[in-house]
Amino acid sequence: MKSASEFFSKEEQQEIEAAVKAAETRTSGEIVPMVVDASYEYPRAELIGGGTLALATGLLVSWAVGGESIWWFLPVFIVSFFVFQQLIRNLPDLKRKLIHPGEFDVEVREKALVSFVEQGLHETRDKTGVLILISLFERRVQVLADSGINAKVPQNTWDEIVEMIVSGLKSGDACNAVCKAVTRCGELLQEHFPIKDDDTNELPNLIIEEKS
Repeated sequence: MKSASEFFSKEEQQEIEAAVKAAETRTSGEIVPMVVDASYEYPRAELIGGGTLALATGLLVSWAVGGESIWWFLPVFIVSFFVFQQLIRNLPDLKRKLIHPGEFDVEVREKALVSFVEQGLHETRDKTGVLILISLFERRVQVLADSGINAKVPQNTWDEIVEMIVSGLKSGDACNAVCKAVTRCGELLQEHFPIKDDDTNELPNLIIEEKS
């Protein structure tokens, strides 16, 4: 799985930023696409997966070699637990299978809420910030709009944007999908929040969350 910093090339990042700038020439809304590696670390998946595989390995080895001796089981279990834990941590496709889809939905939404505040989207002049969060590990997209927009635009309006980007992620055309989604956001916002004479760009046009 590509990291957030590698997901879009420099040229693609420039295309997305240009799409945001173009969309914001028609609306006072602030549109911010954001790409993150994952919304959460999901340590429970590593513990449960590693523990289950280590238990099976320890039992098998102690039965086959040590005559069911606990002195075979314990060291094999301990060593294999850490091996399997690291294996799951470094194999996203395997780790993903150990996590309930509902947990993905909860964690991605929480990440969007936290990022909305951390990135200052709640501080725009007219409360018209829109965050488009793309969380790569979960393969989820969350659109979050500030109170000024929510007062006039129903939340389900953003389902179209989410589906547009998700389809692009699945087809391998993520950059084009994000650009189209940003353009569509601009069209949706233009009706209620047209550009103002004194409008300024208050937020970044693209945020790539780097690994700490």
